[in-house]
Amino acid sequence: MSAACPEPAVEAVVPAYNEEATVGETVRALARCPAVGTVWVVDDGSTDSTAARAAAAGARVLRLGRRRGKAHALLAGAARTRAPWLLFADADLGPSAAHLAVLVERALAGQADMLIAAPPRRPGRHGLGAAVGLARWGLARLGGRVLEAPLSGQRILRRTLLELVQPLPRGWGIEVALTLAALRAGLSVVEVPVPIAHRVTSMDLAGFLHRGHQLVHIAWTLAACAWRHTAARRRGGVAVP
Repeated sequence: MSAACPEPAVEAVVPAYNEEATVGETVRALARCPAVGTVWVVDDGSTDSTAARAAAAGARVLRLGRRRGKAHALLAGAARTRAPWLLFADADLGPSAAHLAVLVERALAGQADMLIAAPPRRPGRHGLGAAVGLARWGLARLGGRVLEAPLSGQRILRRTLLELVQPLPRGWGIEVALTLAALRAGLSVVEVPVPIAHRVTSMDLAGFLHRGHQLVHIAWTLAACAWRHTAARRRGGVAVP
């Protein structure tokens, strides 16, 4: 009788929408990170070959019937995992996803409850900075921390932290919701400089629509969290994460 396989310490979850060009390299790079077991790719209603490329690279693929947004995709993938640590990564990292190994090593060494990869600053101007600015302001106001990369999707966290994320955020509000839940619960959050690279949002109509949706989702998430905290205090001074 063969011995049962031990559960991995870490599983990776990659939400993806039309990322056929990069998802395969991202999966292979994540699989090379130490202690990472299964790499899950959640195909968020893609119309290209994202799911096939991810599966060919060795990922387990969860396909959503229609596009539901990043928060839904990420949480749907996390629900399939069993590891105590979850490594979240964007699908467009390509080979640079291998640099997330430092997050895994530091998490397993017990350095924090959530570690966020802070990418290097790019020279020049690549956006208006409104979404990052709003996220940074909101986390400082509601969580008491100023972060360099508040919207970085590359992070590792204890899976138990997901139980603290209430209300569930919309689409691009997931990073703010995760960080705020950790800070409000008194958990340790650490940013780590990591030389990752991903696609820059374009400065055309599609790019501005993306930024607009991101801004709305962040604003909704911050407002919902603020309302929940205020309501809890009015009910009897019970702190909620």
